[in-house]
Order: sequence, then structure tokens, then C-alpha cells
Amino acid sequence: MVENNDVKPQQEIFDSTAAEKAAETIDVEKILEKYDRESTTRTLTPSWTGIVKIICILFSLFQLYTAAFGVYEAQIQRSVHLAFVLVLVYLLYPARLSQRKTGLKVTDVIFAALGLAVGAYVVIEYTDLMMRAGLPTTGDIVFGGICILLVLEASRRVVGLPITIVGIVFLAYAYFGPYFPGMFAHRGFSYTRIITHMYVTTEGILGMPLGVASTFVYLFILFGAFLHKTGLGKFFIDLALAATGHRIGGPAKVAVMASGLFGTISGSSVANVVTTGTFTIPLMKSIGYKAEFAGAVEAAASTGGQLMPPIMGAAAFVMSQFIGISYIEIAIAAALPAILYYLAVGLMVHFEAKRLGLKGIPKENLPQVKKVFAEGWHLLLPLFVIVYLLVKGYTPLRAALVCIIVTVAIAMLRKNTRLNGKDILDALENGARSAIGVSAACACAGIIIGVVTLTGVGLKIANGIVVLSGGSFFFTLVLTMIASIILGMGLPTTAKYIVLASMAAPAIMKFGVPILAAHLFIFYFGIVADLTPPVALAAYAGAGVAGGDPVKTGFNGLKLALAGFMIPYIFVYNPGLLLIDTTLPEIILMIGTSLLGAFALALGGSGYWMRNLNILERIIFFGAAVTLIFPGVVTDSVGVGIMAVMWFLQKRSVKNLPQQS
Repeated sequence: MVENNDVKPQQEIFDSTAAEKAAETIDVEKILEKYDRESTTRTLTPSWTGIVKIICILFSLFQLYTAAFGVYEAQIQRSVHLAFVLVLVYLLYPARLSQRKTGLKVTDVIFAALGLAVGAYVVIEYTDLMMRAGLPTTGDIVFGGICILLVLEASRRVVGLPITIVGIVFLAYAYFGPYFPGMFAHRGFSYTRIITHMYVTTEGILGMPLGVASTFVYLFILFGAFLHKTGLGKFFIDLALAATGHRIGGPAKVAVMASGLFGTISGSSVANVVTTGTFTIPLMKSIGYKAEFAGAVEAAASTGGQLMPPIMGAAAFVMSQFIGISYIEIAIAAALPAILYYLAVGLMVHFEAKRLGLKGIPKENLPQVKKVFAEGWHLLLPLFVIVYLLVKGYTPLRAALVCIIVTVAIAMLRKNTRLNGKDILDALENGARSAIGVSAACACAGIIIGVVTLTGVGLKIANGIVVLSGGSFFFTLVLTMIASIILGMGLPTTAKYIVLASMAAPAIMKFGVPILAAHLFIFYFGIVADLTPPVALAAYAGAGVAGGDPVKTGFNGLKLALAGFMIPYIFVYNPGLLLIDTTLPEIILMIGTSLLGAFALALGGSGYWMRNLNILERIIFFGAAVTLIFPGVVTDSVGVGIMAVMWFLQKRSVKNLPQQS
């Protein structure tokens, strides 16, 4: 094996204390403020802090009550939920980031009061609103107009400007329809019709996205808050460190495993990067990884957490409502592609470490797997319980409620995980705070969906994509991918899926693609937008933690996430990868060949196997990866044949260089 003289020598002794000190110097809050809009809350006085805490706890208690004793009528449930969200947004989030330290403004208190009012109006006037449907009063128009403005501003403050701009453009499209050219022209709608459609009906702001957010999405976020409070996140990191830290390139494998596990209970790529990356990135750098690669590993692994069941960034629940397929079916279908993604990332990390000659952390400096597992295994039980309940046919809402109770009960089994009253109140507060961004995005996305249902523009956009592609299925997929990445930049997972499902997925389904495959296609590319420059929020957050160049980190992240760009094309062309219309023997064969395909993809991406690979060899391995991951006897046979030939050539070339090491 030829030595790489550009590589730093491997450290003889791993200094865990130095790595921990490096982690302590990272300004987590500053990084979150820069790359995660939802973390930019203002500094409040003790009195207002207490008021916000009470509102958050009441918010969570309302959601728990309706989950336990029955959800109210759609408009009432969603209006109460929206009122809580708007009040909290205007109390917690300043109009400008520069105002974070200046305290609460009078105007924000007024906006919060108006947010409460627009929610209360629907509840109080509910019966009359239903009776006079189609005949709005002045009050309906006034409160509806205020609601639209509050939702747009709330989404700008919490989520960011992109989704707000999209919402405003869609509202303008609804009003100025006759002035649009060609196929996008429509007769236009009056402001009265637009406002009532957005505010009074379940087709706009109070539509399906907010309906999902106000029921089981909130409960799953709250479930995650309770899991986090029990110490499950720390358990995941400790378990990953004990299991993989001593292996070749150990800290990078710790990052992949820990971020994948943590991502199952986290709905944000950036939050995942910062939470686990403050520990794993200094570890990676301490054994010789460059800052840009260390940040990229954490970014790629953290982003993939939203592709991994059971939670999938909460978007899977919205998907279930959109396409009429049960959540557990979506989770099962998404499992194999997600595993392939993580396997490919992990293998690339492994071969990169071999190429650089990097070792792992000495075992004596690591916790023991048995000890870590013995101390925290019980924290995993709620995850198994929720999967069991969903498989048994429980609704996601009821399953999440039961598992919150199970989480609290199981945490009481051990002294080190036991929750006291303060911990439970903190979890209720943190759950509400975490739900604000999702719900604000869903409310704004409801405006977009409302315009789509009012004007039919979704199908027009789909037709436009097909026409632009010249009727080619492949080019339709490429254009849809580009649209998904662009629309997915800077938006939270749930919001980006809602927007894409309305405008991009219909183009793919025009070619007879199963609805689940089409929606997972746009979901995947909406997710990998977090790694795609120039926005690449997850990669930039990783660079911020690592102290590396953001652009280089982004492109390294793209290389590591190649599987995320390849797999969606494969399951669209052959839905067997999603276990659609396939048999048990086919599934077993598919798993085996797909794992080999992930191995081939890692070789092509890392550029190393038994020795450094040249460009032609890497291209051949990429080709083998495609044929192996793509289900089918012919493609599998070709892929296995390529891998056998390449293995033989690699062995022979290494054997011919016995004098080199």
C-alpha cells in the first residue's frame, strides 16, 4: 500500500480531556442563532419568562388533553392551536435579530393579543360561521385579514423569509390571476373570497397541514422532548462511542451512528448537527480528520436522521394525510433506503480513514458497551413500544400519548434517569417551544395549499414541468429534483414537504409512478437541500462547529450523501426498493444486493479500497452501485460480476506491490 505523505501522523495517545475542552469552547448558542432560525428567541425579563413558560405548559396540556379525551371539531382544534402558536411567536421572536437583547416590545405584545383574538374568534363564532358559510360578515373579513398577516409575519420570524415570500406570491397569484400569461392565467378571486377561504374553511390556514401539526405531530414532538429529558440523546452518543470509537476512524463512525440514532427523535438537521457535533467533531479532528471533512460527516449523518423511521422529521405524518397511506406503511417502506443511506455514509467514512491511515480511540479510554447498555437500555423501550403500537393499528396520536406516559414511567426505573416535577414541566415547555416552528410553517404552508386548491395551480406547475422536460420521464425527474432542492433550501422539513407535495409530486405521478414513491422522491431531495450549496444549512452549521470552510464542508457533505441523490431515482424506477409489490424472496435478495451496492457506492465516493482508486475505477464502482441497488435479476447479476472482477484486480495489484506498505 502506498503511503500518503500529506496526512498528519496518527496520534499515539488519544487525549479525551483535550477533546472535551475543545467541545466546551464551541459557542453552541451562536451557531444555532446563525443557522437555525428557530433558535433566535429574544432575552426576556424574569416575569415574561415565567409567563411564557406557563403558556408553553398550558399549550402542551391542551394537546395532551385532546389526545386523551378526543380532538375537537377541526376548526376549533386548529384555531386554539394557532392561537397558542401566534402568542408564543410574538412573545419569543423579535422582528429583527438585532432586537434579541432589547426586551419585549409593546407592538409584539399587541400582535400576541391579536393572535389570541383571531383564534378565539373562530371558537366563539364557530356555530354562526358554519351556518353562514359563503356569506362572510365584516368581522370575518377583518379577523381573517389580520390572521393572514400575523401568520405571514410569524413564519418570517421563526422559519425565515423564503416561505413567507412564497406565501405572498401565491396570495398575489390568487388575486391577479387574469394578468398571468398562458396556462397560468385564471379568472382571479376577490380579496373577500381569498380571506374567507384562508381563514374560515379547512382549505387554507386551518387546513390539513395545521390539522396534522395540531394533533399527532405535536404529540410526537412532545414525545421527543420527554425522551431527550430522560437522557436518551446522551445514551445514544455514549453507546455509539463505546461501540465504534475504537475502530478505524472511530470518532467519525461515532458521529454517523450517534447522529442517526439521535435523528430519529430530532426534527431538525441543524439542531442535530449542533447537539451531537459539539462532541463528535472535536473527536474527529483530534485523530487527524480535517475540519471540513469532520463537519461534513456530522452534517451528512444529521441530515439523514430525517430520512430514518420512526419519526422522519414529522413530515411522514403529513405525508400519510396527503396520500392516504398509513404512517406505519410509510415508515416500513422508507426503512431500507434510509439504512442504505447510512451504510453508504459509514462506509465512506471507513475508507476515508483507511486512506488517511487514521486509527480509532484506544479501548481503554472508552466506556464499555455492556456498561453503557446496562445503564440506559430501558430508555430504548418507548421507541419499541411506539413501533409496536403503530403496527397493531393504534393511531399515531394515541400511540404518541401512550408512549409519553410509558417514557415517564420507564425513566422512573433508574435513579440516573428519574424525572422529577421540574423535569416534567421542562419537557412540557420544551415540547411547546420545539413545536412553534413546525406549526408556524404549517400555517403558512396552509396559505400555499389554499391557493393551490382555489386556483388549481399545482397541476399547472406539474404540466409545466412535464412540458419543459419534453415528455421525458428522466428529465421530469431531474427538473423535479432541482425544484425540490431549490424549494427545500432554508425551510423546515414539514413545510418543505407540504410545498413540494403540492407542486412537484404531481409531475412524477403523471408517468404512473406509485404515489408513495413519488412523494418520497420529493421528500428525499427536499431533505438533502440541507446539504446542497449555496444554502446548505446543515453543512454550514457543521463548518461552524468544526471551524472549517463552509463551502468545502458543503461539497464534502455532498460527496458523503451521494446515496441520498441516487436512491430516490432507483425507487422511482423500481418501487421494489420500497417493498411495493414484491415477495419475501425478492426482499431478501434485494437487501443483500442493495447492501453490496452501498459498499460499491462508498468505494466510488471515497476513492479507496485496498489501495487508492483512479478515476476510471471510481466510475466503474459507481456503475456497479447503480446496478446493485436497482432491483432486478439482470442488474444484480451485472453488479455482482463487476464487483467480482474489481475485487480480483484490486487483489492482484496489491499483491504486485509487496515491498510497499
